Amino acid sequence: MLPDIEHAIRLQLLDDRTTVLSREIAAFPKHIAGIEQRLGSHLRRLEADKAAVAANLKERKRIEGEIQANEQKISKLKGQMMDAKNNEQYHAFQHEIDFCQQEIGRNEERILALMAEAEPLEKNVKAAEVALAAEKKEVDAEKKQAQERTAVDQAEIARLKSERGAILAAMTPKDASEYERIRKGRAGVAIAEAVNGRCSKCNIMLRPQFLQELKLGNSIMVCESCRRMLYVNPPQSFDDLVPQSAR
Repeated sequence: MLPDIEHAIRLQLLDDRTTVLSREIAAFPKHIAGIEQRLGSHLRRLEADKAAVAANLKERKRIEGEIQANEQKISKLKGQMMDAKNNEQYHAFQHEIDFCQQEIGRNEERILALMAEAEPLEKNVKAAEVALAAEKKEVDAEKKQAQERTAVDQAEIARLKSERGAILAAMTPKDASEYERIRKGRAGVAIAEAVNGRCSKCNIMLRPQFLQELKLGNSIMVCESCRRMLYVNPPQSFDDLVPQSAR
C-alpha cells in the first residue's frame, strides 16, 4: 500500500473522530439549556403554588379581620342596647347584632373552606421544594460533568489536530492537497475502501480493469463515481497508521 494512502486512511480516522467530538461538545450546551429550561418550568410552578398559598393566607387574615370587627361591633351594640329608650330601639339593636352574627358565621365557614383549600396547596409546595432541591443537585452535577467532558474532548481534539498536522507534513504536498479538497467536497469523507468490487461509500461497482489497477497499488486512484480516494486490503491495525514523527 502506498505510504500516502496509509496516511490518508489515518487522516480519515482522525477527522471522523474529531467530527464526533466536535458534535458532542456542541450538544452539551443544548443539553444543559434543556434541563435548565425544565428546571425553570418547575421553579415557576413552585412559585405559582407559593403565591396561591400566600393569597389563601391573606384572604383568611382579611376575613379574620372582618370577624373581629363584627365582634367589636356586637360588643358595642350590646352596650347600646342597655341604653335603649323603647322596644323599637331595642329591637333595632338586636336586629343589627343578629346581622353581625350571621356575617361572622358566614366568614367562619369561608375560613374553614380556605383552610381546606390551603392544605393540599401547602403539601404541594413542600413536595415541590424537596423535588426542586434534588433536581437542582442533579442539574449542577450534569453541568459539572458536561464541563469536565468538554475539557477532555477539547484536549483530545487538540491532540488529534497535532497528529493530523504531522501526517499532512509527511505526505506528498499534492496528495495532501487532494485529500483536503475531496474531504471538503464530500461531506468530510475523502477516502473509502473498495469492498467486493464496489466503492464502500457510493456503492457503485468498479470496472474490472480499474479494480485490477487499484489492487496493484502503483498510484493513488479515485472512485470514478464519487471521486473519493480508494484503497484495498486495509492494514491489520489502523493504530499503526501514524507518521514516524508522531510516534
